[in-house]
Amino acid sequence: MGIAKEAGIANGSLFTYFETKSELFNQLYLELKQEMASVAMTDFPAEAELREQFFHIWRNWGNWAVRFPEKRKALAQLTVSDEITPETRVAGHKMMAAIGALLERIRVAGPMRRIPMSFVAALMNSVADATMDQMIQDPSHAKTHCKNGVEALWRMLA
Repeated sequence: MGIAKEAGIANGSLFTYFETKSELFNQLYLELKQEMASVAMTDFPAEAELREQFFHIWRNWGNWAVRFPEKRKALAQLTVSDEITPETRVAGHKMMAAIGALLERIRVAGPMRRIPMSFVAALMNSVADATMDQMIQDPSHAKTHCKNGVEALWRMLA
């Protein structure tokens, strides 16, 4: 198992804490979601305009992805994994509730107000993935890529 090797422990040691690989993956998914949400909301400017709040979260999210590309990749893989239970997905969405609420406030005031929130969130995640890929592949221009990504998304939403 690659996880045990990466952690520098014996395969059997993992299962001291997790009975199954699925349980391990679900816990890892939740920990990564929590970390990403926490970083995104760090120093959140609660009194600022929606645009500034959104840009703040976006920058923090992008910077996390650049600093920890392996965590971003693991989370992306876990997000599409059949190992992640519906209950775990619901718990993960709850961790992102503040970000979702901000996105909803932006959506209802803009041209996508009649578009289902699930589709708007999928668009945001797609633009975020493309932006983060560019930031990671071209770190010397990461700030520019981050700004371009959020500007593109803002134009779609607001």
